[in-house]
Amino acid sequence: MILAVADTHAVIWYLFKNPQLSARAFSRFNRAVDTGNQIAVSSVTFVEIVYLLEKGRIPATTLEVIAMEMQKAHALIVEVPLDLSISKAMASVSRAAVPDMPDRIIAATALHLGVPLISRDRRIQLSEVETVW
Repeated sequence: MILAVADTHAVIWYLFKNPQLSARAFSRFNRAVDTGNQIAVSSVTFVEIVYLLEKGRIPATTLEVIAMEMQKAHALIVEVPLDLSISKAMASVSRAAVPDMPDRIIAATALHLGVPLISRDRRIQLSEVETVW
């Protein structure tokens, strides 16, 4: 069962044990681990990771670390592909409130799945999307 969707930085910070991840967010990841559940990431997260790698803003091994985590028998992280239903869910995420398209896709993924979004993004937190931070 999917307990939440994680935005790009949240999943990176969790896997790399970065202290920028809030205690509540860390707890949500750990709850998934403890209960054998999963945290979803949108397929657009992998595009963002490549972009951040190219800019030198995240560890060079980020994509490999996430790929290895996803290949485990009881993987914590599961990919949710961007599809028509998530595109339709974007209509429920105001472009005025969340103007960045990747952020809207990630937020729409959480709405579509009916789970909270793990994100420190203040714009998303102020939107109608339930967030954990």
